Amino acid sequence: MKPGKRILIRGTNWIGDSVMSLAALREVRRLFPDHHLTLLVRDWVAELFKKQGIVDEILPLEEPSSQLRPFFRLVGKVRHFDCALLFQNAFQAALMTRLAGIPERIGYNTDGRALLLTRRARPRIKELNRHQIYYYLDLLYQTGLSPQDYLNDPEFKPDIHLSPTEEGIQEAERLLRAADVSGQGPIILINPGAFYGSAKRWFTNRYAALADRLIEGDQAQVVIIGSAGEQTIAQEIQSLAKQHLTILTGQTDLPSLIGLLSRCNLLLTNDSGPMHLAAALDTPQIAILGSTDEIATGPWSPRAQVIHKHVECSPCLLRECPIDLRCFSRIEVEEVYETARAVLYNGHFSRS
Repeated sequence: MKPGKRILIRGTNWIGDSVMSLAALREVRRLFPDHHLTLLVRDWVAELFKKQGIVDEILPLEEPSSQLRPFFRLVGKVRHFDCALLFQNAFQAALMTRLAGIPERIGYNTDGRALLLTRRARPRIKELNRHQIYYYLDLLYQTGLSPQDYLNDPEFKPDIHLSPTEEGIQEAERLLRAADVSGQGPIILINPGAFYGSAKRWFTNRYAALADRLIEGDQAQVVIIGSAGEQTIAQEIQSLAKQHLTILTGQTDLPSLIGLLSRCNLLLTNDSGPMHLAAALDTPQIAILGSTDEIATGPWSPRAQVIHKHVECSPCLLRECPIDLRCFSRIEVEEVYETARAVLYNGHFSRS
């Protein structure tokens, strides 16, 4: 592409996927330093990309609607772009760029949209058993945007790092002060939810027992985080715990959540958005996985410890377990506790 082109990048809709697309976004920035990059994403992930120095502009999407008017309003907004790069796989994303008359439309030939694209790629990370991060990178290679075959280049190291904003750090520190959480002992965040479904959520009674062990044995300050819709999970854990826990569930926006994750000594988490955020922030974490395939979507970080029991039906990738959640029932509190202690004392609480 000639210098000065306007590139529209349709980002992914979820926090975890957005984190995993960061390496590809950085490659687009590197490959096209003189082009104007606009990222089209939902409001709930837009803050993740602000002040990261990757794109020139963030165009927020309206809330999903069954009405046609918002869709055609969006078509009108993007008519001036020279190229559209679609990280999202939806048919609607390709249709929108085609109706807008964007000359170059680049994406995977999934969801029946091949005829709407001018450059197409075939998904191949599953057959090669590679991480989802490479899904977005391989799109650049297969469609000729990059000469680098990321999947087969052992020297290439995907860069998904995030930097917390000053505003996010300040709000995180305000929340901790208001909850009387100091730096006297290790600050441990527990993220017991998972929007995807219960097959990704370790048991609340075991999180409660784990929190008690960490408070009683290690003077930890345990903080439960999560979305507003996960407050009942947090309350259940508190009701089962013997010790007092700090509950910040539903009290954070994305910048302050990132700030909290950057300030804690350890995150204990299910497979969820905060797991991927912690990986991008280089925060020590223990990821407790059930239905997840950790090779494909586990935390991309050398500071992540994954606990996953590979039972006969895993990874099933299901939202709800049709049998007995044996992949989770085999993960005992003692194993997670000893892993947490090893992570904490190797790190000497250096994040506080």
